[in-house]
Amino acid sequence: TVVASYNCSHSCHSTDTQSTRHGGESVAEVLRAHGIKYVFTLVGGHISPILVACEKVGIRVVDTRHEATAVFAADAVSGTPGPVFIEFPLDTLYPFHLVSKEFIPKSPPKGLMGNLIAWYMKNHMLNLYAGAWEPRDVSPLPVHIPLATDDQVQKCIELVSRAKKPVILLGSQAVLAPTPAEEIRKALEGLGIPCFLGGMSRGILGKDSPIQIRQNRRDALKEADLVLLAGTVCDFRLGYGRVLSRHSKIIAVNRDKSQLLKNSDLFWKPTIAVQGDVGSLLVQLSKGLKGYHCPQEWPQSLKAQDATKEAANRAKAEEKTEQHLNPLKVLYRVDELMAEDAVIVVDGGDFVGSAAYILRPRGPLHWLDPGAFGTLGVGGGFALGAKLCRPDSEVWIIYGDGSSGYSIAEFDTFTRHKTPIIAVVGNDAGWTQISREQVPMLGSNVACGLAFTDYHTVADGYGGKGYLMGREDEEKMSDIIRKAQKETREGKATLLNVLIGKTNFREGSVSV
Repeated sequence: TVVASYNCSHSCHSTDTQSTRHGGESVAEVLRAHGIKYVFTLVGGHISPILVACEKVGIRVVDTRHEATAVFAADAVSGTPGPVFIEFPLDTLYPFHLVSKEFIPKSPPKGLMGNLIAWYMKNHMLNLYAGAWEPRDVSPLPVHIPLATDDQVQKCIELVSRAKKPVILLGSQAVLAPTPAEEIRKALEGLGIPCFLGGMSRGILGKDSPIQIRQNRRDALKEADLVLLAGTVCDFRLGYGRVLSRHSKIIAVNRDKSQLLKNSDLFWKPTIAVQGDVGSLLVQLSKGLKGYHCPQEWPQSLKAQDATKEAANRAKAEEKTEQHLNPLKVLYRVDELMAEDAVIVVDGGDFVGSAAYILRPRGPLHWLDPGAFGTLGVGGGFALGAKLCRPDSEVWIIYGDGSSGYSIAEFDTFTRHKTPIIAVVGNDAGWTQISREQVPMLGSNVACGLAFTDYHTVADGYGGKGYLMGREDEEKMSDIIRKAQKETREGKATLLNVLIGKTNFREGSVSV
């Protein structure tokens, strides 16, 4: 949304000095015209006119306990989406008669200078409000979405048609408008190419898909003869491109030019680079490759390796930890019991890293994560936004105990705004993802230790319902989770404070 300031002289437009209207009404008018249903906020006098005006025009105002939560809850705009900052000068938001009291002194200084100052301030006020309430177009501006050219699509079609061992790496951009996620899913299934899903593309193929590969990505990339980077960036997650084989043909597609060619010519080089929308290109590829289907032995071999790795993970989940519960066992049990419409919000380090291998998102946009840089604190805001958009769905937050501290206060928000969610805190009393590297490398656990805090009691205090789960509850784990789900269905936000032990499941993972 772009709101332009009006800087014409009041000689061109009249100023209604008696009007009680204010700039907040103009902001609300634009928001309503853009179909905005919710405004997330932490209240303050500088934005009160906006909030009051939004409430009057039927936009629901959702107040949080931390302003970062408000941003995370509303996180979306155009192009490659992200938050946008717009500043409204305070004197444009309140009515003329209130602002003029601050601008124009009751007893101006005497003499020429005093008269000049009084004249200037009066004219400034008149200019500021000139034409403020005249009708104007507030309809949404067109959103530019870059698309692949016909020549680029054709070249991609030719490259894919010749591939024997192609692989698609899908990133978050795949689920952006304008292409519906269901169309993208059908396109991917039509191509039959093995897919690794990352970020918020997780779930686009459903819970169990014969073409989704979850394990051994590095090995698959070394063997592939074609790699389609569909919104996936060659940053640290792909070893800056080093995990790609120099013998592979590489198609890179990204809306953002700076991300499209990140680290290229260092460790990798695209055969073709397309600055365009990922979803629409995948649909065009599927249509242009009618009759093509990836050779079956390739996805089948990757799926067999997947099954072997999954079996090893399940065996590790049954191992006893030195104390408390095995975190892998907890996550497998959560995956088994969560509803088929569940939305999973992940916010943390080590516990969330394990969850990424075990939890299976049920559908498109059913997985919301902190992004490439692991922005801790997204949990409360993402869950709040998800529950408001999908009030009938189960919304889960998978917290690390460290990250829970950022937004656990939003249990107050969940209670007041009747947005019951379920939170699982993997409580191992530490910043384990950092500690795993820091201790062997630097010989100290300084600043990595936490306590086995009673997070369930915190949830109770904010009006939710908390449960504590430890080793003595291992046989009752399913019953406790189901009880929490029932509480949530009945309208109460719940938190499972799960005491977990240490495993070597994520040895070798990086924290920087």
